[in-house]
Parts: sequence; structure tokens; C-alpha cells
Amino acid sequence: MTDAREARFVLRNARALAADYIARAVRPGDTVVDATMGNGKDTQFLCELAGESGRVYAFDVQAEAVTRTRERLAQAGLIERATLLLAGHETMALHVPSGVQAVMFNLGWLPGAAHAVTTRTDTTLAAVDAAVALLAPGGIVTVCIYPGHEEGTRELHALTDYAAGLSVQRYNVLHHRFLNAGEQTPQLILIQRNK
Repeated sequence: MTDAREARFVLRNARALAADYIARAVRPGDTVVDATMGNGKDTQFLCELAGESGRVYAFDVQAEAVTRTRERLAQAGLIERATLLLAGHETMALHVPSGVQAVMFNLGWLPGAAHAVTTRTDTTLAAVDAAVALLAPGGIVTVCIYPGHEEGTRELHALTDYAAGLSVQRYNVLHHRFLNAGEQTPQLILIQRNK
């Protein structure tokens, strides 16, 4: 029997919120996308949710990220569920079929690597726009944004403007921001296609 205290909701951070929304949206057999594979943690999470009959497409511009992710998935026995692409997420529409149930973005840089390579506002906007266009009805896009560095701040402003401009008839858009945690705290934008 589980202790009731263990089952209670804990408000942790933008990444945890994104994972919770994704877990609620994805079912076995779904097509999903990790737009920023990094070390492969989100790719593995998506592979587990999509199941044996689902498909995960994962993008990164750094070969090191693809290698780390491939190793992680192989160790977990999940490599057959994923298509790992050494490509910018802005090329998503060239590689992913329409009817996607979920797309995860975790912006910034590759954890444990030099911070010289980071997501960029122009390609991130193009990628989010492509992700939104690929969504199935009811599908979601989660974008974790890190305004603690200059490019992250630019991404935050551009993405909130973009998301606020989406059709209210076609999309629901939510912006999570921890008001008491400071301007540099990670934030989450959630976009869901209505129809």
C-alpha cells in the first residue's frame, strides 16, 4: 500500500511540469518528438511512453548528444523505438510525419558540455512553428526556456510573443512562470492543438 503523502503533487520546476503534461498526453503507439535530445533523458522518457508500437524522433546539432542518447537508449533496450537525427530541430518538418501527439523542447545547451553551443532564437522559433503545424488534434508542445543567459532571454521574449499570437480557436496556450523565484528561473510554455 502506498503512503498517501507519496502520491501528492509537488510543484518542482518547469521540466517536471513539462514531463507531467507529456505523460498525460502520450499513449503507446503515438508519434512524438524530442526537439533537443541533449543527454537523451527526455528521449528515453518519450520512448517509454510511446511503447513498442510508437515512434520517437529526436534532434540535436551536436554529434556528442546523438552519441550519448544512442548509448542511453541502447542500455535501456529502447533504441529500436527512436530515430536519432544529427540535425537542427528547425528541420523537423522534413523528417517527421504529421499527426504528432507531443513535442518536447528543453532549450539551452548540452548538459555537461561547453556552453558555446546553445539553442538560438531564430531556429527555435522555426522549430516550434513546425512542431505546432505537425500536431494531431489534442497534441501538445512543451517548451522549457532558460532566461538565465542572453540567448535564453531572447528566446523567452520571442516565444511568448509567438505563443500569444496563436489562434485561440485552434490552440490553448499556457505559460508557467514561478513568480517568487526570480527572472532567471526556467519557464514553461505549453501549446495544445484543439482541432
